Amino acid sequence: MKIMAVDLGDARTGLAVCDRTEFLASPIGTVEERRFDVLVQKVAYMAKQYEVEEIVVGLPLNMNGSKGPRAEKAELFANALNEATEITVNMWDERSTTVQAHNYLNVTNTRGKKRKEIVDTVSATIILEAYLDFRRKRKEKEQA
Repeated sequence: MKIMAVDLGDARTGLAVCDRTEFLASPIGTVEERRFDVLVQKVAYMAKQYEVEEIVVGLPLNMNGSKGPRAEKAELFANALNEATEITVNMWDERSTTVQAHNYLNVTNTRGKKRKEIVDTVSATIILEAYLDFRRKRKEKEQA
């Protein structure tokens, strides 16, 4: 099944998608949009273009697991995206993905404007990889 991950941001929203075998997560770009309703429509369009059957939106919980304003905004976005696409939308704990993305970009020595342009897409890819790993482990457990 093709799944798309979304790393919601105030100005930039990163997107990643996997192949039908759920093996490879690939970044597909960043949507630069500040207006909530327009962002929902742009991400819905991308979901349809990539023929995804499920969408995973990163849920930025606080480190203690509580929900703050950013998590509430992500949930509102997920609900609006579900209404706009009629595709199943799930939330995924994204704590520390931005830190991981910055660490990856440090290793590749990606700096400046280029770094700013891709950090959200790298974060979306990390979210999707974690979600795919969870799905694989759940399948293995069910088969055991």
